[in-house]
Amino acid sequence: MDRECLASALLDHDIGMTIVATRSIDEWRFQERAVAPLVAILFNLGSQQVTDNGVADEIGRIASEFNSVPVVILADTEDPAQILKALECGARGYIPSSVGINVCVEAINLAAAGGIFVPGSSVLSIRHLISSGSRDIQSLTDMFTLRQAEVADALRRGKANKIIAYELNLRESTVKVHIRNIMKKLKATNRTEVAYKMNDRKSG
Repeated sequence: MDRECLASALLDHDIGMTIVATRSIDEWRFQERAVAPLVAILFNLGSQQVTDNGVADEIGRIASEFNSVPVVILADTEDPAQILKALECGARGYIPSSVGINVCVEAINLAAAGGIFVPGSSVLSIRHLISSGSRDIQSLTDMFTLRQAEVADALRRGKANKIIAYELNLRESTVKVHIRNIMKKLKATNRTEVAYKMNDRKSG
């Protein structure tokens, strides 16, 4: 969602705040005197990731400069590693673009009230990783995102897409997307080859 559409959607929900959509903090400074004091900063990353070059530094800079104003990240990915990195940089919330506008509004209000918002599905993913105690998955995060590592490990164990989706609290279509990305990274042509390469990697 681009910033103008997002601003319009937030205005339609009458969240009780003045909405100012800008391309950057520097652009906002030109309008600073004409708008009310900041209550929250919604940083729309779009398809960028927190770990992309310069993004984490920018989040940290904004969070540090406006330390009394919560910074909330809006991004396309729900990868727990990205969420944790954003929080480490000083963000007070992380909203996946897949959620509805109502959740977005509540997340902003929560951050403005002093809380921290993260999507429940990502919390469950982190919990699943910790409770499983899977060193195999942790060892894969140098090549894959945390979600991809979980799916890759499940493929190695021969699990079907429906089972993977159920265990990881994902849609089956999302599992298929992860599998395609895993195949690209491993240069595999099918899931059987993925399982073979994963087992070979583990034994190596």
